[in-house]
Amino acid sequence: MSLPQILYGTAWKKERTSALVVEAVLQGFRAIDTAGQPKHYNEEFVGAALQILQDQHGIKREDIWLQTKFTSINGQDTTKPLPYDPTQPIPNQVQTSFSDSLKNLRTTYLDSYILHSPLPTRDGTLEAWRTLGKLQDEGHVRRIGVSNPYDVGTLEALAKERPVQVVQNRWYEGNQWDKEVCAYCKRNGMMYQSFWTLTGSPRLLTHPSLNALAQRHHKTPEQILFRLAQTRGVVPLAGSTDRGRMRDGVETEQIELVNEEEEVQKLTSVTGLDA
Repeated sequence: MSLPQILYGTAWKKERTSALVVEAVLQGFRAIDTAGQPKHYNEEFVGAALQILQDQHGIKREDIWLQTKFTSINGQDTTKPLPYDPTQPIPNQVQTSFSDSLKNLRTTYLDSYILHSPLPTRDGTLEAWRTLGKLQDEGHVRRIGVSNPYDVGTLEALAKERPVQVVQNRWYEGNQWDKEVCAYCKRNGMMYQSFWTLTGSPRLLTHPSLNALAQRHHKTPEQILFRLAQTRGVVPLAGSTDRGRMRDGVETEQIELVNEEEEVQKLTSVTGLDA
């Protein structure tokens, strides 16, 4: 399966998760992002949605690019059921959480399995990373990566053990579009996934060049921003609960930003996508 250009994010969907995942796929999404973190995600509902899609719509598991995450204890709500015993060694926690994710998602493999964030210590992060590598070697996971690493040093440390294939970070005005990490991923052939792409960049969405492109292509500024990111190697997460906006997100792949050098250059300079 080829790498997706856009992912549907399932955070904070709660009891609506199944219905929204089904709708997102019916509107054209073929990549789903979730996490083994009951505080913000519900993997079981994602798994139920995948079953509905197969049984009622003929869309098979292998047609969907599926990604979930190992969330360490500092990212969990301990008042909710945990996907592992936090008193166990880190490798055991990862293995148990992974098995729980497979069960929840009703699958035998993952297209991508990532750390939800670096662990509190570098040694702990490396322990977890080695366990992801073992899962990959065993054929259970196709790609491995990490979310929320906002310094290149973390990625370099992981890469000494095994190449990082996926990075998922906030990409927005507040961190200057994560320019250093984004450029590092681009240089090293890593898949860079962005979240907060729209909600975190309100001023960028009003940029004259972005709006000029939107008017010229008869698209929304949000669609142009997604497409600009995609053409520069950034894979955005979209989590809309609105059917029309879901469709808008998928349709960004069809936008051709040709002969738009001046406007595109201004925008890529602002976001660092020209690095």
